[in-house]
Amino acid sequence: MSDALEATARLYDEAATELEHALGHCRVAAEHFRNHEVPRGAAHAWAARGHMLNAQVRLDEQAREHAARSTLPDD
Repeated sequence: MSDALEATARLYDEAATELEHALGHCRVAAEHFRNHEVPRGAAHAWAARGHMLNAQVRLDEQAREHAARSTLPDD
């Protein structure tokens, strides 16, 4: 596998890990809110959002790379 493809694969692995963490925090947040533990629920909700933002950064990086390499028929 080329270095570029390995870097791309790593980027997607990292995004998946971040999304898995977001999922876990969402589940914990839901549990806390059901138990009327609002501060704890909110802390996990914000942690989930942070992991989603981290994943988005990695996916945005990949989208920018594709935008830089893609051409239109008239290019």
